[in-house]
Amino acid sequence: MTFSSRKIRVLIVDDSASVRMTLSEIIGSDPDLEVMATAADPYVAVERIRQEVPDVMFLDIELPRMDGLTFLRKIMAQRPIPVVICSSLAEAGSDTLMQALEAGAVDVVTKPRVDTAQFLQESRMRICDAAKAAAHAKFRGVHKPAPRLVVEAKLDADAIIPPHSEARAASVRARQPDTDPIICIGASTGGTEALREVLEPLPAISPAILIVQHMPENFTNAFARRLNNMCAIEVKEAEDGDVVLPGRALIAPGNRHMLLQRTGTRYTVSIVDGPHVSRHRPSVDVLFRSASQTAGRNAMGVLLTGMGDDGARGLLEMRQAGSYTLAQDEESCVVFGMPKEAIQRGAAAKTVPLNRVAGEIGIYARAPRRTGS
Repeated sequence: MTFSSRKIRVLIVDDSASVRMTLSEIIGSDPDLEVMATAADPYVAVERIRQEVPDVMFLDIELPRMDGLTFLRKIMAQRPIPVVICSSLAEAGSDTLMQALEAGAVDVVTKPRVDTAQFLQESRMRICDAAKAAAHAKFRGVHKPAPRLVVEAKLDADAIIPPHSEARAASVRARQPDTDPIICIGASTGGTEALREVLEPLPAISPAILIVQHMPENFTNAFARRLNNMCAIEVKEAEDGDVVLPGRALIAPGNRHMLLQRTGTRYTVSIVDGPHVSRHRPSVDVLFRSASQTAGRNAMGVLLTGMGDDGARGLLEMRQAGSYTLAQDEESCVVFGMPKEAIQRGAAAKTVPLNRVAGEIGIYARAPRRTGS
């Protein structure tokens, strides 16, 4: 039986009864999901798993009797299960959550916020999407089939950046001066490790890089610090007005959109609020559209692993504007959702495995002429 013919079964492990109840209500409200069981600590969770192995486990970090990070490591060593960390530590940008991703967690979400209807709806969307992505992620060499999804109506990049008319786009392309190349990268589920594999081999003198990785608010700062310690290039969480420079990677802050802007041959980033675009904030589509309109043939777009279609339309717009575009191949993706959508739309000029993306960036940076063809 596949996920297309049954619901995704979720185990919730959290010591707070109110959090277990809220998560159960959120997960149970989605037609593709159901709560298999709940547990107040890892020992109770183990007993539940002995009775039935869940498709996905939502796990808190701060737990009685055994902390969640220790439990995660034991699970991954003994009986791997797709795990989504659901913790208040995400709001503080804790480095502990980076350790959880390194230990094998598929994703990180903040605990559901119920203080306003908007926050509750945003929490519901993020939690359900994370459960579905985790359920059909490639896991220790096993590729689970994607569940049948009922996708809700969603906003596109028009909500943040108006599209150019064909005449306006042609005029911009004709007047566009050559500048230093800019690399724009989008990723979601599985993206934290994918981005490390892309950025770590790059030399200190590399093109400027802009990144949207779907992450909770504040968590992107810890992620940027981790990468900065591992890479030859500078990696930082983007701030409004940051200058886009060679040898620097800017990561969009969680819960805010990042746009590329240009004055003459000088690029900066703008960090803005706004609605979710393609079900995400920050949205890859927003970054890619801004790059298509401001950088065009001076930019390269890269779409990595992730569920859904965020970035697919934007990558196509980049290619149409003269950018060089890449999509990660299915074999190396944790979730072949976003790249698959881009490939099907004709947005990717080339499809490559993850371990070749850094090399493609180097080739593009050295190319005498940049083109999207």
